[in-house]
Amino acid sequence: MRLLVISQYFWPENFRINDLVTELVRRGHEVTVLTGKPNYPDGKIFSEFSEHPEKFSSYQGARILRVPIWPRGSGRLSLFLNYLSYAISATLFGISHFRNTQFDAIFVFEPSPVTVGLPAIALRRVKGWPVTLWVLDQWPETLSAVGGVKSKIVLDWVGRLVTYIYNRCDLVLAQSKSLIPLIGKYCSDHEKIKYFPSWAEPDYGTNTSEIAPEIPIRNGCFNIMFAGNIGESQDFPAILDAAEQLKTNGNIRWLIVGDGRMAGWVKDEVIRRGLQKSFIMLGRHPVGRMPSFYLHADAMLVTLKPDPVFSLTLPGKIQSYLAAGIPILGMLDGEGANVINDAQAGLSCRAGDSKALADAILRLSLLTATKRNVMGKRSRTYSQCEFDRGMLISKLETWLMDLPLKP
Repeated sequence: MRLLVISQYFWPENFRINDLVTELVRRGHEVTVLTGKPNYPDGKIFSEFSEHPEKFSSYQGARILRVPIWPRGSGRLSLFLNYLSYAISATLFGISHFRNTQFDAIFVFEPSPVTVGLPAIALRRVKGWPVTLWVLDQWPETLSAVGGVKSKIVLDWVGRLVTYIYNRCDLVLAQSKSLIPLIGKYCSDHEKIKYFPSWAEPDYGTNTSEIAPEIPIRNGCFNIMFAGNIGESQDFPAILDAAEQLKTNGNIRWLIVGDGRMAGWVKDEVIRRGLQKSFIMLGRHPVGRMPSFYLHADAMLVTLKPDPVFSLTLPGKIQSYLAAGIPILGMLDGEGANVINDAQAGLSCRAGDSKALADAILRLSLLTATKRNVMGKRSRTYSQCEFDRGMLISKLETWLMDLPLKP
């Protein structure tokens, strides 16, 4: 197949779409990626890209076309302009550049914003290429949940935009089973909504002898690792509350691997609360290096704020944690907690309940290494059964090939 992937984010930014494109190319498909200039999560165009943009024109055999965008910056206005600029640039560029090009299908990666679907809809109208939209972040509910938009008028307008996009896609993929009914509120044809979860990148399921040197070895401590985006949704105030409750326990250590819009605030809070000895901020690192950080972890942490829309989502890091075979600590509701409990892969508590998280950490830390290893084995087994990468991508291939071109 000749596939056009539309994604506001792409390599060298770390997103699961990178791995999907790699595998599609490996399977013999001709893939072109229409994306923006890399600036996530720092909000500034990557310096290495600015200096040598020609080095970022292809990835694992896929052709990359990058359109101008407004960098994310640090404020809401910059973020709005970032979303708007990509939607406009990709639409205009796509219609102009692909005038004499033919694709068999368009695949849209939508972790946020939903406006990434607009260029695909425009190309579908002009060229007749069928569109598949992978929904990882459900607007407008997420906008309301994180407090980014409070105006009912704006949220209603966004809801109408979501309805417009969903009803003009040929296939809408939900990253969790619980998300399907919510998508159905905006999509009149429920038959085209299908369950398509994330998977762990291949590196997470392999053993490596390399251990990340950035983390100092400290014998006798219980290491809790959080890996990923440090943002509003992840409820770091509650994480810090739990850390503060365990402050007098010198054996508990928090390892935070990642970056995001709230990273600066978290660093300031760590100092204000006097948590410097137990709370280590390690910054962002390439996906390929993450398994070496995981080797330090006794438990992996996943959290989401208490909100109905977050209870419907399944954070992508859960699949990575399961594949790594390390016990999981969850402070979240709904589907994410259900997976942890169904897999018997660790302990979970209600979203926002820092006291329950602190208690769960103490309970897990007091288990023998043998019992924690059993949890880890269950994690890996569940991952292989429910979130196998090869099985999921083969299913996607079949769906894409079955989509007819529009007249």
